[in-house]
Amino acid sequence: MGELKDNIQLFEDRKIRTAWDVEKEEWYFSVVDVIAVLTDQPDHQAARNYWKVAKKRLKDEGNETVINCNRLKMTAADGKKRLTDVADTEQLLRIVQSIPSPKAEPFKAWLARAGRERIEETIDPEQAIDRALETYLKKGYTEEWVHQRLLAIRIRNELTEEWQKRGVEKGKEYAILTDEITRAWAGMSTGQYKRLKGLKKENLRDNMSDLELVLTMLAEATTTGISKQEQPTGFEESRKVAQRGGGVAGRARKDIETEMGTPVITAKNASDFRQLITDIVEDVSVLPENTAQDGNKSKKKD
Repeated sequence: MGELKDNIQLFEDRKIRTAWDVEKEEWYFSVVDVIAVLTDQPDHQAARNYWKVAKKRLKDEGNETVINCNRLKMTAADGKKRLTDVADTEQLLRIVQSIPSPKAEPFKAWLARAGRERIEETIDPEQAIDRALETYLKKGYTEEWVHQRLLAIRIRNELTEEWQKRGVEKGKEYAILTDEITRAWAGMSTGQYKRLKGLKKENLRDNMSDLELVLTMLAEATTTGISKQEQPTGFEESRKVAQRGGGVAGRARKDIETEMGTPVITAKNASDFRQLITDIVEDVSVLPENTAQDGNKSKKKD
């Protein structure tokens, strides 16, 4: 694991110990703490006993990957660091699925809904676009920004398709090439860029200004164009292309900054740009489509 940063998160006024892996950009949660909350265990030892029994049952059922948890030193109630089982987000959700608790039901319902939507999107990809549009609008982004963001997604997909054709391996190699592009146009790696904006798991592009997003698109579209023209073979040749594509946007950034007299890259994130009020909009009447419907109803009454 990379550098870990301890943290405490609250759920219904109960403490859940967490650790953030800076390198992997992954949260790790204390399994015992989560179980204590979901099952209303009276104390830490009772929660440990519950997890011990649950872990054995999961192992007997053949769920080795679920219980193959990492162990990290976390601060105990007495202030001392002690090893405890931790799970990443995916492991934790699978563990929660196995807990017969009313508090676990919202997690289970969410998983079922997410699974259904993913299947629907595989059959009809247009649904994924519609859901993305709806989600961004609910989060408070302007419709103009959302359409630009969806264009950025299309440009990114064209780039990854091109990388696949050139023999670049999905995952680590994609991430390295993305870093090369970002470093070439922004002067920093993707991880450094996210830290500048104070982000962890949040999507970097969802926290960019219009100019930052436009330059990201320019860098990736140029990389795709050069790659299609020169047809590099494998990772190393594609790496050089990525540096050149990002460099085009990097020079454009410097020209823009010279003309504007202000830096393009900023520490501001989505909350600064769009003043997001919540991840879930409780009053859906504020959405554009519902406002339009209300207006139509008023006209009919008149």
